[in-house]
Amino acid sequence: IETPLEKIAGRVLPHEPLIVVPILRAGLGMVQPFTDIFPDVSVGYIGIERDHVTALPRSYYCKLPPLRGSSARQVFVVDPMLATGGSAVSALSLVKKSGAKNIKFVCIVAATDGVAVLEQHHPDVHIYTPTVDPILNAHKYIVPGLGDFGDRLYGTTNP
Repeated sequence: IETPLEKIAGRVLPHEPLIVVPILRAGLGMVQPFTDIFPDVSVGYIGIERDHVTALPRSYYCKLPPLRGSSARQVFVVDPMLATGGSAVSALSLVKKSGAKNIKFVCIVAATDGVAVLEQHHPDVHIYTPTVDPILNAHKYIVPGLGDFGDRLYGTTNP
């Protein structure tokens, strides 16, 4: 490879089919970078909402590309926030039930509680996040965190 500064020897990574699965709706904001870098990526969708009183997840939609029979396929489940871990655990369980084996979880901000819950339920799934915030508040939001990422992303926050 010839760069503007010098030549360098590199290696080509093996081509492995990729699948990105955003947790709706906030995870949609993380799909575009995958499709920009890997134009042939397959995209699945999992709809999970958190009950604001109990903070428990409820699945309402799941549409995934074929996952069974191909352990070489890399599956990235993406959601900007890993707070309690409930939605991530639920989504990962659905992806595994559909046959995926090589799964990663990618988020922008995580809470220590969410990381612990995800590791407890899915110890085989690697978590990729640039930052881990220390606590959740009484409403189960990450502190300092960002609030409701989906509301911020789509401009639906209440004033």
